[in-house]
Amino acid sequence: MISIKNVRKIFPTKQGQLKAVDDVNLEIQDGEIFGVIGYSGAGKSTLIRMLNGLELPSEGSVTVAGREISKIKGSELRKARQEISMIFQHFNLLWSRTVSENIAFPLEIAGVKGPQRKKRVDELIKLVGLEGRENAYPSQLSGGQKQRVGIARALANSPKVLLCDEATSALDPQTTDSILDLLVDINKRLGLTIVLITHEMHVIRKISHRVAVMESGKVVEMGPVLDVFRNPQQPITKRFVQQVTEPEETKETLEHLLERFVSGKIVQLTFIGDSAEQPVITNLIRHSNVNVNILQGKISQTQNGSYGTLFIHIDGEDEEVDKAVDFIRSQQVGVEVVTNG
Repeated sequence: MISIKNVRKIFPTKQGQLKAVDDVNLEIQDGEIFGVIGYSGAGKSTLIRMLNGLELPSEGSVTVAGREISKIKGSELRKARQEISMIFQHFNLLWSRTVSENIAFPLEIAGVKGPQRKKRVDELIKLVGLEGRENAYPSQLSGGQKQRVGIARALANSPKVLLCDEATSALDPQTTDSILDLLVDINKRLGLTIVLITHEMHVIRKISHRVAVMESGKVVEMGPVLDVFRNPQQPITKRFVQQVTEPEETKETLEHLLERFVSGKIVQLTFIGDSAEQPVITNLIRHSNVNVNILQGKISQTQNGSYGTLFIHIDGEDEEVDKAVDFIRSQQVGVEVVTNG
């Protein structure tokens, strides 16, 4: 569906040449939700803009749905862009138009006739859950509703690819989740290929099948989301994974617990896939002559399966505590001893 080969994008600056994208190679499959994550300045926005021809690569090729976007121009590029839609962080709606009129706009440009246009708009309003808001103006909508309009408008011409440029960054967490759920639903219903860029690992965790991590213009790590969560390789990837698995409140709680427990071990357990649903703690208590306190834990769902972390305190005779830790390791669970009492 999407092939990015040896792509570089170089911008001239007063300080010299800036490599915004540096030798990136990606293959994105038809019907996949592919996430690109990186901090500001990593090159992810430049990369996604090359997928619809808003930026041209300095080197390399970008092919989408059989068309080499980096080579075509004029009417051929306009036709290609009808199959590659985009939604934005700040919605980019037409403020003088109603919800229906915003959604209808790309259909008007494409020359779709009135009755057919209205039928398509009505279908899209239902798809994105905006029934009853057809005649509202953007100023009368919440942030989540505005983004739903943006999604409906992007789907108007039945594109093959949907690009999401930090599409949830301006939304609160609850609204973000509702928009991500909508994108997953659209992906499943329409078989739409979705490419999203973000700096939030929660977004990647919730909906992406695979993820590429960008830093300084390069893809430094890539793979199925669950694999990246299980075994992040690069320091930047580890920081992103910690956004989800070790939020600030976890760190604060652990600091407090380290002061409280002076004996035994505090252990972090990591559960992947099927192991997240196994009674590991119950088996540990039955198998070992130790006391076990559950301190804090969280299980998250990814598109590829479950991922969870659990902090426990194991107390008892040193030899028994060591045996307990070895037993957990034998259960195909990741184990890290945070502290020895």
